[in-house]
Amino acid sequence: MEIDIGISEQERRGIVDGLSRLLADTYTLYLKTHNFHWNVKGPMFQTLHLMFETQYTELAAAVDVIAERIRALGSPAPGTYSMFSALTGIKEPDGVPAAEEMIRQLVQDQETVVKTARAMFKAVDNAGDEPTADLLTQRMQVHEKTAWMLRSLLEK
Repeated sequence: MEIDIGISEQERRGIVDGLSRLLADTYTLYLKTHNFHWNVKGPMFQTLHLMFETQYTELAAAVDVIAERIRALGSPAPGTYSMFSALTGIKEPDGVPAAEEMIRQLVQDQETVVKTARAMFKAVDNAGDEPTADLLTQRMQVHEKTAWMLRSLLEK
């Protein structure tokens, strides 16, 4: 059955491409944050272990919301490591970095997700896709706040 929501198929495809990158970034950041949660050590262990758990839990919920928006726009959501790897701007860590380096990487990664979301606004606005604009705004708020919180841990 054809989708008739006031957004052309071409516009939907462009938005889905951006959402697919956002999903890949979010899922890759989820995995990286979970990895750091498991492997963090040092004097900030307790603080970071709990903070990373809060962050990856939020990210786990976010991937579902993003994937469901892709489905609502009529496309399959990417869902494999190879697809995510091809779409993401998040870099995997080399080995297990020290706690402070984990924080630095996660700040950069949170900011990467913000930039991925922000890059979509022109296409979303042109299509009049308010639900996706709302999703992007919410995701940007979460990632900007999380980046700020992580950065604050690096201040002396």
